[in-house]
Amino acid sequence: MIARHPALAPATTAHGRAPGAFRSVVIGLIAFLTVVDLFATQAILPSLARAYAVSPAAMGFAVNATTFGMALAGLGVAFFSRRIRRRRGIVASLALLSIPTAFLATAPDLPTFASLRVAQGVFMSAAFTLTLAHFAEQCSAADSAGALAAYVTGNVASNLFGRLLSAGLADHLGLAANFQIFAALNLAGAILVHVSLKQTAPMPPAGPGVGSPLAVWALHLRNRQLCAAFAIGFLVLFAFIGTFTFVNFVLVRAPLSVGPMALGFVYLVFLPSILTTPLAGSAVQRWGTRPTLLGAFALATAGLPLLLTAHLPPVLTGLALVGIGTFFAQATATGFVGRAAATDRGAAGGLYLACYFGGGLVGTALLGQVYDRLGWPACVAGIAAALLLAAWLAGRLEPSSIKAS
Repeated sequence: MIARHPALAPATTAHGRAPGAFRSVVIGLIAFLTVVDLFATQAILPSLARAYAVSPAAMGFAVNATTFGMALAGLGVAFFSRRIRRRRGIVASLALLSIPTAFLATAPDLPTFASLRVAQGVFMSAAFTLTLAHFAEQCSAADSAGALAAYVTGNVASNLFGRLLSAGLADHLGLAANFQIFAALNLAGAILVHVSLKQTAPMPPAGPGVGSPLAVWALHLRNRQLCAAFAIGFLVLFAFIGTFTFVNFVLVRAPLSVGPMALGFVYLVFLPSILTTPLAGSAVQRWGTRPTLLGAFALATAGLPLLLTAHLPPVLTGLALVGIGTFFAQATATGFVGRAAATDRGAAGGLYLACYFGGGLVGTALLGQVYDRLGWPACVAGIAAALLLAAWLAGRLEPSSIKAS
């Protein structure tokens, strides 16, 4: 019999218990509607670069400027975590997210476009961080692992279906209509959270000796296991965003020569990740965090040489491996942070996501310059270095502290 999920509103069966499949779908859909804007725009990067008449690196940096806003919001939520009512904060963040999304349809120049993407990042990250904190605080350890895996799976789905939708809308209706429809999706996310997440009581005061937000931060930053997880998160998005931002420009040029609409279908490479990411919680339960992370990074690294070939099938296989490995690592590291935090999981989650999205920002800036100046092979080498460093950090996690409880 499936236990009712305490973090969801009571949509129940006749026996008063929420079906597990329904629970997972709702959690995944919340994640999908929260971050669908984040990577969908990458599918139309070449079209945006032509529209704004800028280089791949400049357009890639503007599109991924969301990661700057997400890092800032992660720190903000970490600081004010105990003062924010979870459901109310998530609903407000998703409703406000629709505003910069709609204005992207009429952004007159690249600085305006980048500023709106930063604003998107602030609201996306606030919703993302508060949702993770909600599940970590309201669920048992076993339920939390499943809920977080379902949430990351929704994140994976947004990478696939968001890109497909964005490519199709831009190709058939134009760039402006693309952003207007995504603004409507943001509002749909706010409505879904309002009706599906149950309202929770305010967070209790911090324990003795951990009064101020800065004291909570200091406590988390003295935890070596948490610091390693923060660094791993940084490197995961550094590698992921470096791969899936600049490969777009490789795909559309000779010899691959993928067309604008077909470029969206390339991201069917995320389909295997939708199937494998929910298994992360079970993998941690069985083998522990360290072996799970090492296996994920090995898989992602194995896909990198395939990205340098001149034929589409091996390139797609390489992208699929990178996607499976990085998403599995993200789900594993996210769950670990919730378990390893000694107090105020909302603050720990905020710090983790600030590092995670900071890695995306640095990856875009650094690997964009590498791509422009040295080419795609050098960019792939930089991605490999990030994955190897992440694996080294995962290997330093202490076995006694990394089994899911």
